[in-house]
Amino acid sequence: MRASRLVQLLLILQSRGRVTARVLAEELEVSERTIHRDVDALSAAGVPIYAERGPHGGIQLVDGYRTRLTGLTGDEAEALFLSGLPGPAAELGLGTVVAAARLKVLASLPAELRARASRLVERFHLDAAGWFQASESVPHLAVLADAVWEARRLRITYRRGESAVDRVIEPLGLVLKAGVWYVVAAADDEIRTYRARRIRAVQPTGETFGRPAEFDLARHWTESAAAYERDMPRVAVTMRLENGALGRLMDVVGERVVRDAERIEDPDAPAGWTTLRLTADWPDEVPGRLVGLGGSVEILEPDAVRDEAIALARAMLARHEDADAALAAAPMR
Repeated sequence: MRASRLVQLLLILQSRGRVTARVLAEELEVSERTIHRDVDALSAAGVPIYAERGPHGGIQLVDGYRTRLTGLTGDEAEALFLSGLPGPAAELGLGTVVAAARLKVLASLPAELRARASRLVERFHLDAAGWFQASESVPHLAVLADAVWEARRLRITYRRGESAVDRVIEPLGLVLKAGVWYVVAAADDEIRTYRARRIRAVQPTGETFGRPAEFDLARHWTESAAAYERDMPRVAVTMRLENGALGRLMDVVGERVVRDAERIEDPDAPAGWTTLRLTADWPDEVPGRLVGLGGSVEILEPDAVRDEAIALARAMLARHEDADAALAAAPMR
């Protein structure tokens, strides 16, 4: 434990220069007396470290005492620090590892590159999740990650719809897509993708497996994602839309869908309305989404989408009418 702390102390001083004992004690979660003992230990071991007293004093290393990463350009240093995703790393149980690694790299950079990397962290932040989406609770993610690292077979219980199935899988990789974790694994002589949140139970089998020599996680994900999008069920919908509701339509069906929609000449459209023909994913969900636009949309075709939207709207209206009638009939207190 102390050895790790001494390394951390050195790296902080390498990356920042002079630092007070109080600040070091707070960051390393020890007392100032312990910090001074650590400084004495490093000095006795030959590290050129010293402390200065007074209001502008502190602990520092002799100028020039640092290791350097050779051949690292400014752009590479910036990319390295931009690539870190602290949220996902923490979910994998690697938060402290990533933080320590960044500190080691920062400490070993020359002064100019260190300043550029620090400025990048101050000015850019990566948030992998989509809007209005809380991070998914994935209680078994650390176990899954360990199985990926160690090539260990797992027995999982996976929720599929309203039921659950048991599978023995060989986890080959984890993928974070738009804030959602997926497990890519070999099962039943096929490579399949499982949404990590739907894994209800995980039990190690005690067995290891050999990774397919030709398997490339990034290439597999790119190809399977493209196939998924290509084969996803879709429906073409023609509608009249009030011009002011275009942004709301983007919210319910997606900006790309609206951007790719066909504008149709429609002499019967009311003034201030536009007729569109768009292709949306997941046909079963489209009527409910369009109902959310209220009187700002008129579905022209197909009849199935129009009829379902009307049925949903009528059911909601009936529900509220029944609630109002029950409230009116209730005795006054």
